[in-house]
Amino acid sequence: MPIIGSFGAGSKGGYGRGGAAPVDVHYLVVAGGGGSETGISAAGAGGYRTSFPGGTQITMNAGEVYPVTVGSTDTDSSFSTITSTKGGRPVSVTTQAPGSGGSGGAKYGAPGTSGLPGNAGGYSPPEGNPGGVGCAPPGFACVENSGGGGGAGGPGGNGTCTANPGGPGGAGGVGAGIPTTFVPASYGTPGPSPTLRYFAGGGAGYSHGTCGNPSGTNPPSVGGGGRGKYENVCSCGSPGGSSVPATPGTVNTGGGVGGGGPGTGGGSGIVVINAPSSAKFTVTPGTNTVVTAPDGNKVAIFTVSGTIVNG
Repeated sequence: MPIIGSFGAGSKGGYGRGGAAPVDVHYLVVAGGGGSETGISAAGAGGYRTSFPGGTQITMNAGEVYPVTVGSTDTDSSFSTITSTKGGRPVSVTTQAPGSGGSGGAKYGAPGTSGLPGNAGGYSPPEGNPGGVGCAPPGFACVENSGGGGGAGGPGGNGTCTANPGGPGGAGGVGAGIPTTFVPASYGTPGPSPTLRYFAGGGAGYSHGTCGNPSGTNPPSVGGGGRGKYENVCSCGSPGGSSVPATPGTVNTGGGVGGGGPGTGGGSGIVVINAPSSAKFTVTPGTNTVVTAPDGNKVAIFTVSGTIVNG
């Protein structure tokens, strides 16, 4: 059971129960990815904030209870003084819903316009990137090759605006990678570097192909962003009979839902706390865990909201 309150006050050396000392820890805080309404553009990834390797660490006092929030779809994550902002929902042509967030959701628009901004928290370094812009091809105002949602490692791509209405939606913005010495390789997704795990990828855009000529769909992005829907369209009101559904963001990556996807669908976030081997962590509830890293550090991994105590 966690120790409530701080036992450092008045004790020699400021140590808490069991001889625990204050420790300086690195953190990774990823918010829940953006969700969407059914049938519109892609969503942005949840905000991605980390102190590793060269940022300011957080000092955890002995015996003090620290709440940890792991965001679900469209929800912030937090640890101590650090908050990451929920992923941006896309903006549709009908609702024009808010689309800024940790990373921005995609926006219906036209060439030359801008996607929805990321880094809604105004942090330095930024917690995410903008979403892309979609476009209805000439003569096909009923469809949209949508933009991709922004990711922690890059902006979402723009949808193409070619006629009849062949052309893909924008790629989801790539996520950001963190070494497997910091977080176990069973978390996050693989990516370009085999020594990194990736989080907070944007959802890929909704794509339309020419009548009877399927050209595939945008794949999931690195970092857990969902795949974009693909659909053949012969004319307005006449889908071509070929469709590949979108997918939600991956659980515990903060990835955004793919364009044209199911309602909601952003991937839940994650919080990781990395401390020296001397740390004595207790976490709740039992679905969260503490492991020993290859370098001997203690790593607390939160996949749901809970608490952590040093001591």
